[in-house]
Amino acid sequence: QVQLVESGGGLVQPGGSLRLSCAASGFTFISYTMSWYRQAPGKERELVAAITTFGGSTNYADSVKGRFTISRDNAKNTVYLQMNSLNPEDTAVYYCNGNYRGGVHEVWGQGTLVTVSS
Repeated sequence: QVQLVESGGGLVQPGGSLRLSCAASGFTFISYTMSWYRQAPGKERELVAAITTFGGSTNYADSVKGRFTISRDNAKNTVYLQMNSLNPEDTAVYYCNGNYRGGVHEVWGQGTLVTVSS
């Protein structure tokens, strides 16, 4: 079964940190560019960060540069998002995405909620 399962979301105070994980199964993980997206209430889904197949290249939304780090462990079929210096504007459902060759095949996780509040 092809799936992505996110974990690690929750409630955190402003200035705090969280690490999201996304475990992949049912497809050749190493062949997929992996990304994290987020969708805040009333807003469109936006790309947060992406990492290429062997991790040689990453890119980030301007709003998270310097605070978030995406990484992957191809041996564990897992992609991570380390989030530091969180602020209330980071509150959203975070989704994991796997993309093969620019959309030939795409997989989405079910999402994990991150709430930044005091």
